[in-house]
Amino acid sequence: MKKYRTSEVAQMMGIHPNTVRFYEKWGLITKPVREENGYRVFTDLHLYQIQVARLGFEIEILQNGLRKQIVDMIKTCAKCDFDGAIRQTEEYLIQLKKERASAEEAIEIVQDMLHGEVHENHLFLKRREVSRYLDISVDALRNWEMNGLMTIKRRQNGYRIYTDEDIRQLKIIRVLRCANYSLEAIRRMMQKLSENPEADIREILDTPGQNDDIISACDRLLLSLSKAEMNAGKIMALLKEMKKLYS
Repeated sequence: MKKYRTSEVAQMMGIHPNTVRFYEKWGLITKPVREENGYRVFTDLHLYQIQVARLGFEIEILQNGLRKQIVDMIKTCAKCDFDGAIRQTEEYLIQLKKERASAEEAIEIVQDMLHGEVHENHLFLKRREVSRYLDISVDALRNWEMNGLMTIKRRQNGYRIYTDEDIRQLKIIRVLRCANYSLEAIRRMMQKLSENPEADIREILDTPGQNDDIISACDRLLLSLSKAEMNAGKIMALLKEMKKLYS
């Protein structure tokens, strides 16, 4: 069995030695054995685990617990529970595909808006029903309304009722938040579009460091999700190889 020092692992992986130590501290790799002189001893197993961690963290995707999913999977791999890590990666891939479908739907919604297409309202949902329907937390819905991103009508009994049009707007807001647009930029866009459906979305959304329109933002998110899916495929291959070598 080959053995490596921290500096050797860092050089082979193209990272700083401190990064190797942080991976150990955060439980992202199996705790290395120490020699009598205190030096850490790493093996090829650690090299595999670092590859998994780097692939998982290469794409920063924060929405809907994806970040937590990938961290949990890496920590499961560090415990050498390869079957568990494979299951978690499969679940992660399923969620990535759902997020990609949401981004693609948001592009279609915006294109409809730009072409002035009107849709009849068939849905009338309460906040908790919308939360389940769109997989958005009740707190997020409440926060978006409090920050003026949209105004939801109430029935006589005081309950908020979300219509089809509200749902379509929420889908856009959700994707823009995933693409890291600020609440203020999104609020400005929703307000301007409600006043003038022909408004220049590119100009409305103009925020520091981001001058693209909604469709471009969704495209960037789609690229990130596709890259994350590709990395997850590589992670799966590494996990299966580790299972074969170290189980």
